[in-house]
Amino acid sequence: MRAGELAAVRGRLEEFAAEVFASLVRRDQRAKGALYLRGLLLDGRRKSMQPMAERLGVDHQQLQQFVTTSTWQVRDVRARLAWRAVTVVRPQVWVVDDIGFPKDGRSSPGVARQYSGTLGACV
Repeated sequence: MRAGELAAVRGRLEEFAAEVFASLVRRDQRAKGALYLRGLLLDGRRKSMQPMAERLGVDHQQLQQFVTTSTWQVRDVRARLAWRAVTVVRPQVWVVDDIGFPKDGRSSPGVARQYSGTLGACV
């Protein structure tokens, strides 16, 4: 989404962010959540903190702190997102599937070997 397109839907996006981040106690956390959401929606291949911050015209530390060190309950935000998705999509059925993907290469940093039901083996 380009900056002009984002500006055209800014009101709706702010309402969405207010709803999703309503459980966050502090106003600055809710504002940074909305900022992070705008960063995810803007065009750009990389969605890591620094490129997103450059596109938003802010210091990347704001986004980094919101995601990594800010104290808020992920569970509450996920629950609000799930509720919103259900009200918009109105699913008729739910399918639970164990999807696994093999690691690329012999080792992946920070990833322990684990069982993959799809592959039927530890990877």
